[in-house]
Amino acid sequence: MARIAGVDLPREKRVEVALTYIYGIGNTKAKQILKEADVNPDTRVKDLTEREITKLRDIIEKRHKVEGDLRREVSLNIKRLTEIGCYRAFAIAGGCRSEDKGLEPMPERAKALIKP
Repeated sequence: MARIAGVDLPREKRVEVALTYIYGIGNTKAKQILKEADVNPDTRVKDLTEREITKLRDIIEKRHKVEGDLRREVSLNIKRLTEIGCYRAFAIAGGCRSEDKGLEPMPERAKALIKP
């Protein structure tokens, strides 16, 4: 089983999909990493060579913030917003999306707020 960034990648999955198991790597970033490492996206994790695994590990560790480092950065950003009393921090704490949807509450959260 290939271990990259502290995550065991599932052996039977395609590499393109398996990389998305790492926090901070989505479909687009996985495709970019595989293209840069010159690895076929349709290859199964169990069929990767040691050289390919090493290339993937090096690229991810050197150029991308993933797992613990990314989680720490996100939590520090939210903490910073909370300390300055920003509206976004209040909305995130209240269960709203932190994206650009006008900070509207998530449907299940809205139902909970409406109940008497």
